[in-house]
Amino acid sequence: MKFVCTKDNMAHALAQTTPLAGKQNNLPILSHILIDATESKVELISTNLEIAIRSTLRAKVEKPGRFTIPAKTLTDFVSLISDQQIEIELQDNELSLSCVGSQTKIKGTPADEFPIIPEAEEGAVYTLLVDPFREALSKTVVASARNDIRPELSGVYCGFFTERFSGLVLAATDSYRLAEKKVSVAQGSDRVECIVPSRAILELVRLLSNRVSEKETQVRLWVSDNQFGLRYDTFEFTTRLVAGKYPDYGQIIPTEFKTKATVSKDVFSKKIKAASLFSSTGINGVNFTLSPSEGGILVASMSSQTGEHSSKVDALVEGEENVILLNFRYVLDGLSQFDGDEVEFLMNSLDAACMLQQKGRDDYLYLIMPIRQ
Repeated sequence: MKFVCTKDNMAHALAQTTPLAGKQNNLPILSHILIDATESKVELISTNLEIAIRSTLRAKVEKPGRFTIPAKTLTDFVSLISDQQIEIELQDNELSLSCVGSQTKIKGTPADEFPIIPEAEEGAVYTLLVDPFREALSKTVVASARNDIRPELSGVYCGFFTERFSGLVLAATDSYRLAEKKVSVAQGSDRVECIVPSRAILELVRLLSNRVSEKETQVRLWVSDNQFGLRYDTFEFTTRLVAGKYPDYGQIIPTEFKTKATVSKDVFSKKIKAASLFSSTGINGVNFTLSPSEGGILVASMSSQTGEHSSKVDALVEGEENVILLNFRYVLDGLSQFDGDEVEFLMNSLDAACMLQQKGRDDYLYLIMPIRQ
């Protein structure tokens, strides 16, 4: 194997693949990157056996070949190279890197010890605008479960052209809160439902946030029987799907509310953070009183260890006066997902789910279950 590439191109390919390789320590080979050079291209490949990332490296190939190299070692070394051009050659199970004024050899492992990466199984294919898609992934994965007790809740639901929306619906819940985002689809119309692991969604958000070119505006993705895949920029991403059926969460989303408060997101967040310092240990409880007569939201908390706090947030409150006890972490997580300054806080009663949504928009909602005492 022998090829020549630039430092910048190699650094970008490593930035796409190395983070995944660094998250798996059970099998030493998974901390390696597979370098696969053919006559027409060079690919850097990493996997954790659930997710695989292929990054295409622009290079001039002189001799095809395959070899694996420790991802962190190669990434750290390339970051220190001052010369732009790198000549890379496989010599006796070592990767030789030649630059002006330096010669380096890094020990690696034969390619046949690297896991076999299944070929992409394109099933239903869709095209979406990349920025709205990335934002939708980020806004929903925040509500997914952080454990595998219920595997389906540790993933993000993807529903293409279902009853809820003629496009893509993304949703996640850990049973304490729920996030749902609707995204338009540029091409594709097949009805498909699947569950993508949250770990894969987080990797995908990272990849889509660190792209080379701003010119490519659309992402191509596909869903097969057991695989979710995506091509964009210089990479291809595939992951296994979570088995099972996602809960029918639509039935718990209220369609009417007795109280609506329109409030400044930033001011509201600061008041909640102040109250969180005096919340009950363990349940993180903060009381919210939506009061039309007071013209705002009263935020209060009390702890036997730290003391108590109350404050008022000016807001336009419509409907009945209402009180609810919520986990402040879930509320802050939800507020941080909204882009505009004003959000709507909607509720019915102290023992029913409340909802946050952007003022004047209905493409994203964040539902929070109350703390029942």
